[in-house]
Amino acid sequence: METFAGALKFVLPLFLLLMIIELIAAKIKKKDVINSMDAVSSLSSGLTNTLFKILGLTVYIVTYDFLLKHIVFFPIQSKALQYIIGFIVLDLYVYWWHRWRHEYNILWNEHLVHHSSEEYNLPVALRQTIADFVNPATFLFAPAAVFGISLETLTILGVVMLFGGFWYHTEMIGKLGFLEYFLVTPSHHRIHHAINPIYIDKNYGGILIIWDKMFGTFQAELEDVKPVYGITRPVQTWNPVKINFLHVSLLFKDAWRTANTWDKFRIWFMPTGWRPADVIEKYPVAYTTDITNRKKYRPTVSIYLKVWAWMQLVITFSVMMFLVTQVAKIDKTGLLVYAFFVFLSVYSYTSLMDKSRIAWVHELIRLVYALAVIKYYNGWFTLDNYIPHGSTILLAYLVFSLIVSLAFEFLEFKTDSKLDEAMAKARVANK
Repeated sequence: METFAGALKFVLPLFLLLMIIELIAAKIKKKDVINSMDAVSSLSSGLTNTLFKILGLTVYIVTYDFLLKHIVFFPIQSKALQYIIGFIVLDLYVYWWHRWRHEYNILWNEHLVHHSSEEYNLPVALRQTIADFVNPATFLFAPAAVFGISLETLTILGVVMLFGGFWYHTEMIGKLGFLEYFLVTPSHHRIHHAINPIYIDKNYGGILIIWDKMFGTFQAELEDVKPVYGITRPVQTWNPVKINFLHVSLLFKDAWRTANTWDKFRIWFMPTGWRPADVIEKYPVAYTTDITNRKKYRPTVSIYLKVWAWMQLVITFSVMMFLVTQVAKIDKTGLLVYAFFVFLSVYSYTSLMDKSRIAWVHELIRLVYALAVIKYYNGWFTLDNYIPHGSTILLAYLVFSLIVSLAFEFLEFKTDSKLDEAMAKARVANK
């Protein structure tokens, strides 16, 4: 936990620098690749995923420590060889685990959030799951354990993979010549995020594209077929917490609604998107069929809401980074309490971005929660040790945030609602 938190201090600034470079390059080339609210949603998803990893909430069916204790048959002492074998095993693990998450209903839920954006840019790389409570695929590391590859080696390689899976989420880099033959490039991964029939469910590789070529899932980017990004069942929300559980909630509903007992069981293990026939008829779900004329999710919002959303993101990021620096000083229960506050924050301001009429209720809940935490811990954890009256400042911000949320509700959202009603009546009158 502390090792991961320490690595973030170096990785996050690098990610931020690359995103700024991408934004500048897009402005210079006059390419519209970054939507403001979509970027806030992506970065907010990155916050929640980072917290999830810091807390270490994923349960592994088979741990790597267990494998090292039982199947080390040909231990390798050479560090260089350990890294080479470890990299190959880790990259192959990424390929198969990634592919299975696309192919089975029960696994798609924890990967859907990564594909939920209808844009393709570096912030999209941070759209990662908080729904991977159980990981059954650790057995794929068995070849590494056979050769005694240390957990430390795999952890270091994992950081490399983290960066390796970030940089190619961009439209600002074209094809890269001979590198296209063996590495996953931006061109290859654009295909992976596309929903065009010829592109869908292709190019699962993490660092090496050779696995896709070996196992028949490779597709090159075609000059005459521009990728259309997203998923075939659009999420229609900026709220990353909601997105993380959209698919599994539908699975539960379908399993409950279907009259076929066998379907109640097999729905979880069927190909992604499969639904019982009786449920499809009674409870249809909207899917994108005409990708050419697809309309992206773009609620009309004022510049004030956009600015406020970015301010909320920056503040929430600062609150989370303070947690990162204090991991060793806060007990496990305290970390969970703190993390839940961050989740509440993200849920609250992204609901406001969706123009939810009850976003202010989420703000009120967040304020009451913070009051309870401050009262119980006699302050906001260790904040007052670094900032005089830090807990009081935090509460003042939360009160102000509630007031702003109410202002948007009564000054912008209600006005927009009345305008929408008037336009609807006008359309009816003109028919």
